[in-house]
Amino acid sequence: MATDELVELKFRLADGSDIGPSKYNCSATISSLKEKIIAQWPKEKENGPKSINDIKLINAGRILENNRTVAESRLPLSEIPGGVITMLVVVRPPIPDKNSDKLQDNSKTKGGCCCSIL
Repeated sequence: MATDELVELKFRLADGSDIGPSKYNCSATISSLKEKIIAQWPKEKENGPKSINDIKLINAGRILENNRTVAESRLPLSEIPGGVITMLVVVRPPIPDKNSDKLQDNSKTKGGCCCSIL
């Protein structure tokens, strides 16, 4: 497999919509694919990824590592020659602000009943 070979990829989002298909070089890293996904993320979708660490790419049931290339991450047995490879995009949900959690926790403990045993 040549490293300058182009492969056609599309990225399936959680709601079933797709980004792509587009052609990518096999020497492209997974982190560069994630940067392109962030750049092409549909603006109307809420809770989009903020950085490449918010995204996990899955191909044929394997989570792809950022430092690997497309060529290293491919599984030729599961691909149709000349076909489009669909990768699943999983976005990590936003982490709630710690200050807002503390406020919610305090409000829960202030209201309530208590028991006293005599």
